[in-house]
Amino acid sequence: NDAPLSRDRGGILCSSDRNGRQIQRRREMQALRMILALGAAALLSGCIEQTVSSGRADYMDFCAGCHGESGRGDGPAAVSLDAPPSDLTRISAQNGGAFPFVAVMAKIDGYAKGEEAHSGMPAFWPLLEGRTVMIETDPGVMTPTPERLVALARYIESIQE
Repeated sequence: NDAPLSRDRGGILCSSDRNGRQIQRRREMQALRMILALGAAALLSGCIEQTVSSGRADYMDFCAGCHGESGRGDGPAAVSLDAPPSDLTRISAQNGGAFPFVAVMAKIDGYAKGEEAHSGMPAFWPLLEGRTVMIETDPGVMTPTPERLVALARYIESIQE
């Protein structure tokens, strides 16, 4: 890089690109964003236990009727459905041992509707209301996500066999 060196207002030595923008500042902002994302992830990790318990309550309210209390697809409403409900305890096993957290949330909130020709699962709009938390939806991409939706997905993750 043959850009001229200069000092910014804070006295930091930096180079400027051809438009005069200070490259050092951009790097500092990128580093700050990464630190904030990691900090948010660390804060969320401390909430997992509470999240699982509140997710269990929503699971019992919204999911157990079809998927059963154990998550195996044996709920009381399952017999009246055209297609049997999925066994939610086998999601990780069906994905090479990894729990597809973002895909599970998408399925729950209805964004995944239409991907399967005869999916009978309804969207659960109440889970989209209220507080949001930051979730990494792609590597390095933090996305505000409804807290109850995250809690429900964490609960489903906790019942994997």
